[in-house]
Amino acid sequence: MSIIFAILLFSLLIFVHELGHFLAAKASGVRVNEFSMFMGPAIFKKQVGETLYSIRCIPIGGYCAMEGEDEVSDDPHSFHSAAWWKRFLILVAGAAMNFITGVLIFVIVFLPVQQIAMPVIGSFEEGCTLNGEGGLQVGDEILEVDGEKIYVQSNFSTILYLNGGDVHDLVIRRDGQKIVMDDFLMEKHEFVDEDGTTSLRYGFSFTAVDVTIGDKIVYAWNTTLDSVRNVRLSLQMLLSGKAGIGDLSGPVGIVDLMSDVADTSPSVLDAVLNMLWFGGFLAVNLAVMNLLPLPALDGGRVVALLLTTAIEAVTRRKIDPKYEGYIHGAGMILLLGLMAIIMFKDIIFIFKG
Repeated sequence: MSIIFAILLFSLLIFVHELGHFLAAKASGVRVNEFSMFMGPAIFKKQVGETLYSIRCIPIGGYCAMEGEDEVSDDPHSFHSAAWWKRFLILVAGAAMNFITGVLIFVIVFLPVQQIAMPVIGSFEEGCTLNGEGGLQVGDEILEVDGEKIYVQSNFSTILYLNGGDVHDLVIRRDGQKIVMDDFLMEKHEFVDEDGTTSLRYGFSFTAVDVTIGDKIVYAWNTTLDSVRNVRLSLQMLLSGKAGIGDLSGPVGIVDLMSDVADTSPSVLDAVLNMLWFGGFLAVNLAVMNLLPLPALDGGRVVALLLTTAIEAVTRRKIDPKYEGYIHGAGMILLLGLMAIIMFKDIIFIFKG
């Protein structure tokens, strides 16, 4: 059941993306030839006005086929006949819908939560070297670590881990005042755990507070912003060589991971909420990744739109959309090739596990 839920959730996110394009196209007066839920052979079709609505048999994604999107069309209601700003809105509407969906999912996830850990220092353990004069104090709110904003409490340890080392730049709020602590020594020491064993840690704890509905909405928004930043950090790791293709996961790997998280959850409610959290994270990731300026992605189409609009404004000549279609077609082939490699890697990993 967890696998089925994960697949449907993943498909829903893609469908919502296409729904964004569809709604924006309709609002802009662009002809939509077909709007489909899922892929593959159709199991239901209904023509309503100019648009064929269909449901297909493979529960993955969907599509919004607009007139003249990748080819020349004489139809005055074709995609390329619309004003450039309308085309811009149509292109970004899919990512916008994913982003909004991510926010809403995070709000749902945090609705049952009664307490949330905040990046505010609650106490220090005996032997901690981070407090005292010139150091951290109880009540300090951690605002930034190494130039990265702390959206949620877990950001603190994540950013310290990613940057490594013992010296970090902190920005805190104390008694309503911002304090900058450059080159602050953050050393871990051995502390005794409740079960008598020892572990390396910083030796302080954060504060958990009771939250209202408003607090949960704010926390959901901060979690969304944190998810956006995670995309940037992941891309930085790929470009710097800290991560490779082997660290990437496609739909197969993501569904398997969501299933594992659900299976290890202590209750059915926890399993659903954990999978929904993944859904919110994926929705935001899809929104950001789709706006990257790469061929075949909406971000690449936006860049092409802005360039062609500028060129046409200067030369007073229309550029044949088929040339842009060639570029996006080549980009799609490369993208599908990368997805195939990642899927193959995920399948091998699952069988090895």
